[in-house]
Amino acid sequence: MKILRTKEAVRLFLSNLPNNQISIGLVPTMGALHKGHLDLVKKARKNSDLVIVSIFVNPTQFNNPEDFAKYPQTLDKDVELLKESKVDCLFLPELEEIYPSKPRLSFKFEGLDDVLEGEFRPGHFSGVGIIVSKLLNIVKPHKAYFGQKDLQQVAIIRQLVADLSMDVEIITLPTIREESGLALSSRNMRLSEMDKVRALILIQSLNKAKEELLSGKNWLSIRDKISMDFAHENIDLEYLELVHTYTMEKLDAVAPQVPCSVCIAAYVSGVRLIDNVSVIEA
Repeated sequence: MKILRTKEAVRLFLSNLPNNQISIGLVPTMGALHKGHLDLVKKARKNSDLVIVSIFVNPTQFNNPEDFAKYPQTLDKDVELLKESKVDCLFLPELEEIYPSKPRLSFKFEGLDDVLEGEFRPGHFSGVGIIVSKLLNIVKPHKAYFGQKDLQQVAIIRQLVADLSMDVEIITLPTIREESGLALSSRNMRLSEMDKVRALILIQSLNKAKEELLSGKNWLSIRDKISMDFAHENIDLEYLELVHTYTMEKLDAVAPQVPCSVCIAAYVSGVRLIDNVSVIEA
């Protein structure tokens, strides 16, 4: 596995490939890799001739400097996992390589970024748009792979690619979970074993919400009841919303053939976790 640290090194590497004979799959990450990331790599390996993984903890998508400082970093382990997964190239840039100066560009996604994560993390999706644009421009992959756990991020990236006419296919894979049901996340490394048990309230609540929505119960009543469950467990529920899966529009009820999902964010012992489940698929 080649480890490349500069944009120029990536471009030189790609320029030496056979002309138009190689399909490239990109898996962008912020490191602290887990089975969810490796599932993306596995899919990319199956569908592409060349697999490139990037590891870069992007400061522009953190609205909380403390959260950025505490983001787990396990580079040595990550490199070994990528080698075992037969990744061809790791793009591992330093901060100054990606941001030689403070970016003046910002993105606004008109409705997609006004709710959920966008409401509670101002500037987050502008930062996501900047780093994803940079990585797609540097690597120029044919396909890029993302996890469904970040449902809103996937919607944002699809809009970004469409609006900027980028020649790349965005592939989304289902959320990978621990046997308990807890969604895999790099932030789980900051949870104690007891906190991982407490964190199961997220997926349990999502499953309960889905079951009750499909049985015809009122969404606002469902949400109020789940909110009380979180208060009882002394876990800070940041949001719980029923949304259109692709537009992120908040919904008051499910409707036939309207794709919708329930999304959640909560703090467990100070660690912010997100998750979602599809209620009605397209």
